[in-house]
Amino acid sequence: MTASGTAGYGNELSSYVDLSQVGAVVTKSIAPYEWAGNPAPRLHTVQAGMINAVGLQGPGVEYWLQNELPKLLATGASVVCSIWGRSVDDYASAAQMLAAAPPEVIAVEVNLSCPNLEGRGSMFAHDAELSAEVIEVTEACNRPRWAKLSPNTDRLVEISEAVSTAGAEAVTLVNTLLGLVFDPDTARPVLGNGGGGVSGPAIHPIAVRAVADVRAALPDVPIVGVGGVVNGWGAAELMLAGAQAVQVGTATFANPAAIIDIQDQLLAYASSRGLHSVSELTSAGIAPL
Repeated sequence: MTASGTAGYGNELSSYVDLSQVGAVVTKSIAPYEWAGNPAPRLHTVQAGMINAVGLQGPGVEYWLQNELPKLLATGASVVCSIWGRSVDDYASAAQMLAAAPPEVIAVEVNLSCPNLEGRGSMFAHDAELSAEVIEVTEACNRPRWAKLSPNTDRLVEISEAVSTAGAEAVTLVNTLLGLVFDPDTARPVLGNGGGGVSGPAIHPIAVRAVADVRAALPDVPIVGVGGVVNGWGAAELMLAGAQAVQVGTATFANPAAIIDIQDQLLAYASSRGLHSVSELTSAGIAPL
């Protein structure tokens, strides 16, 4: 499936990809209100990936439901709506707005890698109790919730357990890593916001390790793996570490059809190993010999 924030609201890819043939389209994260995002520049390439600070710009959930979702559903896609907020109440409001969404919206991904304005700007995803509270208040969406978590903490297993106990049906591992890049000509940060989130192949081994750690500690928690997948083997690695599903993000910027290419390569790899289904890869790399 696509990764949130790398394919707009989904319909943008329909000229390149038959969206009915991918597991799901995960939307750009949406708040319960319109949000302007960060000042430009917002994106910059780095070695083995990119750094971005878009700032979660978006039109708000109601606008998306009325104007963007119908275009996406016309492609035949299954949809996962990603939501974010600056407070626990924001997440609750976004979830309530999604309660009446059509059944093609199969899940809600709760993006917890956002600053909590009620807690001095610390990320929700760095606090187990706060993350659990957000998951609890988003139950009103009336569909499965996936908690998207940050790798920028040493409490990832603890937080994964907390959100699962609170009602998250899956955890999405991982979001971007915090980074900072300077412009040699100006000696100033290249992004208008200063720092940003690093994605792409550079973070792939970190994502694989995060999935493996959570799988080892929480064997019954479903995991969606994401981070630096650019080919079928990268997707296979996340599954071998314990993921049941995989998202493709930054690779889409270089090749809008990357998700289909990677899907085909993953199927070919599983076949080459004599497997009947790619699902047989899940946790195979960490199973006892």
